[in-house]
Amino acid sequence: MKNITQIIWIVLLIVCDVNAQQEKGIIGSSNWLNNWTEFKPNIVDYGEANQILAGSISINTKLLKRNIYVLQGDVYVTNNAVLTIEPGTKIIGDFQSKGALIITKGATLIADGLETDPIVFTSNASTKKAGDWGGIIILGDAPINKFGNYSSLNLELDPNFNTYGGTNSVGSSGIIRYVRIEFAGKRIKGNDNFSGLLLAGLGSKTIVENVMVSYCGGNSFDIFGGELNLNKMVSLRSKKDDFKFTQGTQCRIDNSLAIRSSYVSSDSDSRCVEVLGYERKEETDFSKKATVVTATNLTMVNDSENLRADIQAGLIKSAVYIGENASLLFKRSVISGFNPAVLLDSNIEINDKNLKKMQFEAMYFNNCNGNIFTENNTNNEDLESWYGQSVFFNVYSKGNNSETFIDFSNDKKPDYRLQLSKITASK
Repeated sequence: MKNITQIIWIVLLIVCDVNAQQEKGIIGSSNWLNNWTEFKPNIVDYGEANQILAGSISINTKLLKRNIYVLQGDVYVTNNAVLTIEPGTKIIGDFQSKGALIITKGATLIADGLETDPIVFTSNASTKKAGDWGGIIILGDAPINKFGNYSSLNLELDPNFNTYGGTNSVGSSGIIRYVRIEFAGKRIKGNDNFSGLLLAGLGSKTIVENVMVSYCGGNSFDIFGGELNLNKMVSLRSKKDDFKFTQGTQCRIDNSLAIRSSYVSSDSDSRCVEVLGYERKEETDFSKKATVVTATNLTMVNDSENLRADIQAGLIKSAVYIGENASLLFKRSVISGFNPAVLLDSNIEINDKNLKKMQFEAMYFNNCNGNIFTENNTNNEDLESWYGQSVFFNVYSKGNNSETFIDFSNDKKPDYRLQLSKITASK
């Protein structure tokens, strides 16, 4: 595999109209990946912890940059307390006790880092790897689509501090901004893992921006219910999903990046984006809002030196999966190097009503082994014909990486503003 600093970086300016040019994939007037991201976290020395976080935090508490903290076991913020973390603070998840941070319902996390001084959660293992520690969980009181308005996570947490959901769609559970989460996703019983960042039942006033999850043993980002806006998320080499949405969430995600590796994903259900109507059908109240996700200017790329061989070996799956009773509107985004680009649940009937709930507009599908399919059905002519209509402005390409992507090396920070070539498509 290529060194991560030689990863393919997509920046595509595609003519979607005779008179207009639209940007696809991650965008910005400046390189927003600068300063706060880290693509080689396994070689960074964060120092030794000098403070211990354990048990419960039940009063307002501030973590200071001058200290390095270690999370020992599951650490709960309870009793409506506010946990504030200074910019530049380092919090180390303990490998032995599989530390995790859980912000319980009513409590608040203010992790407001800076572009030049991000907050970092990482591992204290001598050789860092995915699943070294737990991750971050934030539980709120916004609506979910389960019966009874409330639910709990199946993650072996303290049952006294494990509920989420409610009726406060505009509530705030705090701020998480300019934060890195590395090597999280510990394994629990069965085949479940913690996520890097799990947001369950969070209200619309919660701020989630500029968050990077790297080398996670579970999903990088899990969104259960609630109403959220996510901006400038980065998922690097997750073993499972990069972004998962379920339980009736009303979520918008913009200007975000997912980089997958053929040799890291753990199973066939590992995807860049998974949009589900529910976790368990029998627990779902279908009179409540169904899952609705709007995704704009996402870049999803599979880092493969030999895409065809990796597909034949079964190492590459679909980039996007849509379950029944869920809606996904995808705009101005790039999907490159998957098998296929999009997969629809086999229970979704292909009709006008359902097609209106699954929209793909001004997309760039590159080098995928098929574009949009229904699960367990190799005939996708109807779907290709529908989404291939000129009104959707979708572009399909089999271009080589050298023709469509930028390749940065020598430890340079990737800069998606620069462009190796422009791909144009007339309509």
